[in-house]
Amino acid sequence: MALMAASSSRSTKLQYGVYKCSSYSYNYVPENVLNDNPSDQLSRWSSDSNNPPQYLMLKLERPAIVDSITFGKYEKTHVCNLKKLKVYGGLSEDHMIEILDSGLKNDHIPETFGVRNEIDGNNFPCRYLKIVPVQAWGPSFNFSIWYVELNGRDDWQVVNACMNWYNTYREREAIRLCLKHFRQRHYIEAFEALKKKTKVSLEHPVLTELHDLLVTGGDYEGCEKVVIRACDEGLFDQYISQQDYKPKWTPIEPVSGGSSDNCTDSRPGMRGGHQMCIDVYTETIYLFGGWDGNFDLADLWAYHVPSREWTCLSKNTHEEGGPSARSCHKVCLDPERKQMFTLGRYLDPASRTAAMLKCDFYMYDIESGRWTLITEDTQSMGGPQLIFDHQMAIDVEQQTIYVFGGRCTCQVGAQTMRDNETRPFMCCFFAAIVRLVTVGSAVWLPSPTEGERSQEPVFSGLFSYHIPSNTWTKLMDDSPQLRSRIGHSMLFHSKKRVLYIFAGQRSKEYLSDFIGYHVDSGTIEVISDGTNKDGCQAGFTQRATLDPDLNEIHVLSGLSRDKDKRDNSKNSFWVYDIGKDKWSCIYKNEEHRPAVLDKMQHIEPVPRFAHQLVYDHVRKVHYLFGGNPGKDSLPKMRLDDFWSLKLCRPSPDFLLRRCSYLIRKYRFLELACTSRCTAMTYLQNEVSQTVNHNDPKEAQEFQLLATNLFKDGPSEDIDVMEGEAPEHFSRRTELFDKLVGFFPENMTQPKGNLIDLIPIDD
Repeated sequence: MALMAASSSRSTKLQYGVYKCSSYSYNYVPENVLNDNPSDQLSRWSSDSNNPPQYLMLKLERPAIVDSITFGKYEKTHVCNLKKLKVYGGLSEDHMIEILDSGLKNDHIPETFGVRNEIDGNNFPCRYLKIVPVQAWGPSFNFSIWYVELNGRDDWQVVNACMNWYNTYREREAIRLCLKHFRQRHYIEAFEALKKKTKVSLEHPVLTELHDLLVTGGDYEGCEKVVIRACDEGLFDQYISQQDYKPKWTPIEPVSGGSSDNCTDSRPGMRGGHQMCIDVYTETIYLFGGWDGNFDLADLWAYHVPSREWTCLSKNTHEEGGPSARSCHKVCLDPERKQMFTLGRYLDPASRTAAMLKCDFYMYDIESGRWTLITEDTQSMGGPQLIFDHQMAIDVEQQTIYVFGGRCTCQVGAQTMRDNETRPFMCCFFAAIVRLVTVGSAVWLPSPTEGERSQEPVFSGLFSYHIPSNTWTKLMDDSPQLRSRIGHSMLFHSKKRVLYIFAGQRSKEYLSDFIGYHVDSGTIEVISDGTNKDGCQAGFTQRATLDPDLNEIHVLSGLSRDKDKRDNSKNSFWVYDIGKDKWSCIYKNEEHRPAVLDKMQHIEPVPRFAHQLVYDHVRKVHYLFGGNPGKDSLPKMRLDDFWSLKLCRPSPDFLLRRCSYLIRKYRFLELACTSRCTAMTYLQNEVSQTVNHNDPKEAQEFQLLATNLFKDGPSEDIDVMEGEAPEHFSRRTELFDKLVGFFPENMTQPKGNLIDLIPIDD
């Protein structure tokens, strides 16, 4: 009821006053944050020191549900702006919880953050807010806050209902802490009396049953049965979803495939700068074009995953009414209508005549096997001019294709680049021509001829193409709000209806920003401006995929952005949790020694660029093909290896085996205190069954257990138990607490301890 009432009220600006602060510098008093004066350098609170803890505490005129906090800034960048900060909130200054952990960009634009205002799905009110600076943008500088605005709901009827719920919640949690304390100390009479009087449950009945069997009764077999039942009911799924991924690369060796009459090869040849897309319904991967080190390619292939078979659909699509040979193009697939679209290409400077500088746009109908030329020149229809190294994504539901970025191809006279130095440095540059320049030391050389200066590169903006009406629309030009680029990644989230744009290159600048473009509203969300070094750092050739079901973005980077390293090919894989706004590095391989790389090439792909990566979000499998290994001695070398990648978390069976191991391990330790012979037999038979002896870590842990057979005297129950605790009570309680960690938090006893709440006076 409290949440329903709160959600129906509107958020408004909340009135507050400055309650107190840790310190302040002369003239920079805390009351300055009440006024938004971005042009006045004195209108701010500034701490007198940067030694923690520094804080600014605000007091609302009346309790309210705080929805957001806005920080105003000075009109210019400032070294005292808060790079990292935390905000706490509560009904009293002594009892607060963290409601925000974030930071401000070092610019002049105000920033608004949503704050945590729910517990167990119910809103909780605040009267006090404590802003705690953690780090300023300038090292060793004091902290400054220029302006603070709070928004939320302070309607008394709504807030009162939430306060009543919150007070009830706090009392219930206090009782649960007491119940936990009594049971851990084996004060059974006090435990039962409090439980009966308050009718408050400490935990889910399944965990109460587990505690009674294990801790009280010492029934280890019964304990295992409860854990097996819990696993079968999916109670471990939440724990599994919170574990880090582990990558599993598998080389794919296709069987001899079919081919068309005019194509005799059984699989695609070596290449980079090609394009791939996947039909998740038929489990078919399509591969088109690329650069083999000498020539652009025009072949089209299909790989059927279940049969592990490549089929050559066309050796030369141009001869069959399709696109000409190309690289640095883009493709996207509509799996429902079985249509593949391709747009753009790299054009050699020598071929850049007016007649050739048209951006053709093709559609391939998979069921009929026919190409359709949609238009010879998208620019004449309001679309982009001839571009390369752009990105393209499709909204299948609305039948709309989005195209963003890429470099516009100009005539030689307008803008010239050395032929052998163009392709090595963009995505197409990675993909295609590396004729004379060593890849590891590729540099940007814009001046083509003596006495001639090249103009600044021209980048394409954001376009949409509506398939049913054959209509192009320019959504945005290259602008400060959405800077165009090359070498970037762009993904469409079909459920959130957001285009995610990540990283890229703009002339000599390498971008690390992360942007969301909401396609329905046309609004831009800056997820990260690239200044935070904790997440994925953009590489020159990152490949990204999106899982709309898991709400995750996956990024595989093949070339380091570290310009100080010339031998800088490497593999790294990152996962971005969209809901949690959190990056996780799954693995990173920075090995450069040729001997080691040759040894590893059968275990995982060698570092590369100009490769392609597609993702089957239904079966959770990535597929990688080809690319450029960046060998100095073989600059024209390309790869034709084919890999699958699964991101694995512990399976329910694995987790169940580990739980069984823990249970049997603790039973063995108990037996070792009473009967060493029985314990040894139990170790060899029962415990051994739960160990993966092929895993060195597990095998070593199992072998070390035997040392407990030779210890003198009991090794547990060193704690003084004031109640009449059964034998081995302390060790069994320890095991119970470990098993509880696998269950959902809303089922378990409180994490805190009662004795930790007792303050220690000075």
